[in-house]
Amino acid sequence: MQRILTSLSLLLVIAFVATPVVALPAPMSDDELLAKSDLVALVRVLSVTCTAVTKDKMTGQDLPGYSAKVELMEVIKGDEAKGGDVTITFHAIPTGLLGPWTVYYYPGEMVWTHLVRDGEAFTTTWWNGRGELVSKAVITKLPTKPGETVEVPRRSGHSGN
Repeated sequence: MQRILTSLSLLLVIAFVATPVVALPAPMSDDELLAKSDLVALVRVLSVTCTAVTKDKMTGQDLPGYSAKVELMEVIKGDEAKGGDVTITFHAIPTGLLGPWTVYYYPGEMVWTHLVRDGEAFTTTWWNGRGELVSKAVITKLPTKPGETVEVPRRSGHSGN
């Protein structure tokens, strides 16, 4: 009986080690986020558009890609001017994976964020690159079909570009 239990235990250990583990990478420190970011700003999300939907090869889930138009309320680092608009791209990930791999942006919210340039747009520097929430989102349901947009009005007195 002892031999059977030992064999079963060994098989369980081998099965556990052979299974790929999806782990959350370590968060970046505040200093690291600042150093690796092209733009650090307080942003107000004006709109989010679903730009595409792709099917995940492993899960078969439909995963939307998004483009958020944000207004720069304050700029700590970067060449962009306060009051200007920039675009942040992000995409959904399959449900069931460990960790907050994607940073979402919702219309109406005002949030501090760390961004890196990605062509003409920006993307969040790291999974913990989204900082303090200053004001909550007005819209919390994002579009799921390409071309659909959810938006809030620009605050009066702000022009954008």
